[in-house]
Amino acid sequence: MKYNCLNSISPAGLKRFTSVYEETKELKEAELVLVRSAKMDEVEIGDGLLAVARAGAGVNNIPHADYAKKGVVVFNTPGANANAVKELVLAMMLLASRDLIGGAKWVRDNAGDENIGKTAEKAKKAFAGTEITGKTLGVVGLGAIGRLVANAALSLGMDVVGYDPYLGVNAALALDPRVKVVTGLADLYAASDFITLHLPAVPATKGMVDAKAIGSMKQGVVLINCARDVIVNEADLLAALESGKVAKYMSDFATPAVAANAKCVVLPHLGASTEEAEDNCAAMAVDELRNFAENGNIVNSVNYPGVNLGTVKAPGRVAVCHNGKPSVLEGILAALSAKGVNVSGSANAVRGEVGYALVDTDVSVSGEALDAIGAVEGVIRVRKVR
Repeated sequence: MKYNCLNSISPAGLKRFTSVYEETKELKEAELVLVRSAKMDEVEIGDGLLAVARAGAGVNNIPHADYAKKGVVVFNTPGANANAVKELVLAMMLLASRDLIGGAKWVRDNAGDENIGKTAEKAKKAFAGTEITGKTLGVVGLGAIGRLVANAALSLGMDVVGYDPYLGVNAALALDPRVKVVTGLADLYAASDFITLHLPAVPATKGMVDAKAIGSMKQGVVLINCARDVIVNEADLLAALESGKVAKYMSDFATPAVAANAKCVVLPHLGASTEEAEDNCAAMAVDELRNFAENGNIVNSVNYPGVNLGTVKAPGRVAVCHNGKPSVLEGILAALSAKGVNVSGSANAVRGEVGYALVDTDVSVSGEALDAIGAVEGVIRVRKVR
């Protein structure tokens, strides 16, 4: 099976491929693709492409909805870079509280002063700051990253308020019970000295931090954005920075509107740029692709439902992408039965307008039986796993 790397992928991940996998430099030849930041809506994929794995969490560079219609499964690696982003958020809080950047620049600018030590004692008051202990951090989004940030902030002596309308049971159990989870963003905004965003860029979140949201925040709040730039309405943000409503904007996304603003500290998207995070993301992405290729299982897909029948033990297994209609699974099973193939196990799930089915059989399925499944109305793609 051939794979292509659209970006440089850590060897820690690539070495997890076995000898049955072969790297190709030609994207159109690839059945599997690994990507980080390359914009896949600007490249032409081959008809044989089965799956794409994003070595990271965000997938706004992949046209995953269009790929779903073609039967191309798109994976991401949630949590693999969470610790790296958590540490950057903590660093941003400290940078916002203590003018370390300004202080370091002063020392560099005055490096030629023979009495710099004495001069520094007089100059340092210009860079005095505050401490984060005892302050309140608001965490918007309590996913893999948000939970780590919330728990770490508690360890630093902060009070923490969290908001996540989709907080699941497992996520809640991983959250320190001292985190106060609120049901409304307005409550979080009003209570927080620092606010950190951990949300995906989807239609519902784009521009959500606007004049109205900022208006309900504390005077002099520090806003931290390691999620996506489009979540913040930059015109409204700039007005709030000018008025002092927002004291500092700490962002991991360089845009023309904020890059040169004196009240903004903007980094070149460094959130997941650690050796450990790149290794973890690559390893997780390769494992997802291998599990899909060898067993048909879907774990951590952004455009298809999760379906997992474990390691293949039956003589045959078939994977089917379909349109999610209830009649499709019946049609698949009927097609196999008509070809004399007995089903020993199956799993099927639907997500939006697409579905995915895995079917274990007592014999290896023939090409003729595969064609019969492919002819079932609503089937997008059928693949023989074993």
